[in-house]
Amino acid sequence: MSFLWPDLLWLLLAVPLLVALYVLLLRRRKKAVVRYASLALVKEAIGTGQRLRRHLPPLLFLVALVLMIVAVARPAAVITLPSQHDTVVLAMDVSRSMLAEDVQPNRITAAQVAARAFIADQPAKTRIAIVAFAGTASVVQAPTNNREDLLAAIDRFQLQRATAIGNAIMVSLATIFPEARIDIAAVNNAHRGSGIPLEQNASPNMPAFKPVRPGSYASAVIILLTDGQATTGVDPIEAARMAADRGVRIFTVGIGTKEGEILRTEGWSMRVRLDEESLKTIADITRGEYFYAGTAVDLKKVYETLNTKLVLETRQTEITALFAALAAVFAVLAAGLSVLWFNRIL
Repeated sequence: MSFLWPDLLWLLLAVPLLVALYVLLLRRRKKAVVRYASLALVKEAIGTGQRLRRHLPPLLFLVALVLMIVAVARPAAVITLPSQHDTVVLAMDVSRSMLAEDVQPNRITAAQVAARAFIADQPAKTRIAIVAFAGTASVVQAPTNNREDLLAAIDRFQLQRATAIGNAIMVSLATIFPEARIDIAAVNNAHRGSGIPLEQNASPNMPAFKPVRPGSYASAVIILLTDGQATTGVDPIEAARMAADRGVRIFTVGIGTKEGEILRTEGWSMRVRLDEESLKTIADITRGEYFYAGTAVDLKKVYETLNTKLVLETRQTEITALFAALAAVFAVLAAGLSVLWFNRIL
């Protein structure tokens, strides 16, 4: 467990002082009864059970005070809770390298089969969008709950040359935040070769926004699948930083053999190789996770794992309300027992 305001835990130093004050008051009260002929007779009349009762309400109140101080420090713990994702964007590589047959029957077919199964397992209320990317990126299906439209969009994939992973991330962000008016073409043209962060090259039509904690946006997530490395378009690492500034997590999936292979088709040949380091960096920047799928079976398992992670998420969650509620219970119990037994509040 961690604390968002740990400096306030210094207030716990007051607890020993309160205990010492309580002991001091007890000693003064004992001195006040010396007028009795025998203090032993008084103790015997009171009884052991009655003496324990006298200390229980203050003890419960002390526990309530400790819990309240802990609550003020805003405790947080890593717990598993139901996901709140309203939108899932599937960004899928449709470059010609996806024709490679190291994943049977080939990479694109295996990716389509796994994506269909993933869509079928999503809750009915979850909207899903599909972004296809090669040399460019585009939304082939806007966010929808209609599973038939999603499956039809996957079936319509057309393979193209080149791979623009950064553009895929930008288009996905534009899909999640339409009000942000992200101009992919303007950003791409201004940024190419400038070495300036994407946000500084953004279109003047893009409204300013305040960056948030990476991974903190719970309403949407991006799942990006590719078999290669970026060959054109926006720098994918810079695009990932834009996603991180908006709190959107990106889960990256690498498909194909890590050592790569020579792909020959339609009279040309090229070597296709998976750029795992970039995919890992994208996932790390956005607080997502990277998965590798070397076979069709592996890819299916990856999507099953992703489905589980999206339905139930393990993340750091503030639990201040829990400690505050416990403090209130102990305080009410202490006051109630004191009134019941002694006709006074503590």
